[in-house]
Amino acid sequence: MDSEAPVEVRRSAKRRSTVSAYRDGERTVVLIPARMSRAEERKWVARMLERLATQEVRRRPSDRVLFARAHELSARFLNGAADPTTVRWVGNQRHRWGSCTPSDRSIRLSARLRGMPTYVIDYVLIHELAHLFVPGHGPQFWQLVSRYPKVERARGYLEGAAAAAGLQLSDEADDIDDAGPGEFGPARLADEEVPARLADGKSDE
Repeated sequence: MDSEAPVEVRRSAKRRSTVSAYRDGERTVVLIPARMSRAEERKWVARMLERLATQEVRRRPSDRVLFARAHELSARFLNGAADPTTVRWVGNQRHRWGSCTPSDRSIRLSARLRGMPTYVIDYVLIHELAHLFVPGHGPQFWQLVSRYPKVERARGYLEGAAAAAGLQLSDEADDIDDAGPGEFGPARLADEEVPARLADGKSDE
């Protein structure tokens, strides 16, 4: 990530034992205990930025890898019947976790998903692959999606990510698009314990 990209630090009196961070577009949000000193804040911001960058390198497949993964999931869970022509990341989505255009069999995932666990990205891919057969979110659609064994776990992660960002997002929103990609929001990517003295309400400041 660009070292000049903005960082927003949010202090919370309710947060006493953890520091968390997530990407929100080009901005990084770091959540810290309210009692943390400025020196500790600088240290933890740097630490969480480094941790996020490490996670994103590990969890950031290219468009080519994403395309191959979609076909692998199709073969494994949908009898290979879902055959997208393109699968790619897009950077302009804010209201949906993914979108597809059945007419040309194209699938788009938000770049905001980069850095999330593989099982979450796989779930969004399965979700969009299922839309190549069923446009809505009715029983037939969920019957296809439920072939993926980590549906509930992945949906819980995405719901938590949206809640952490203060957004109301749902993967049941209309993510079928005959014109272009849809949009959706950010996700928490890192949590870490802070020293016990912070949890006890002590600070150097």
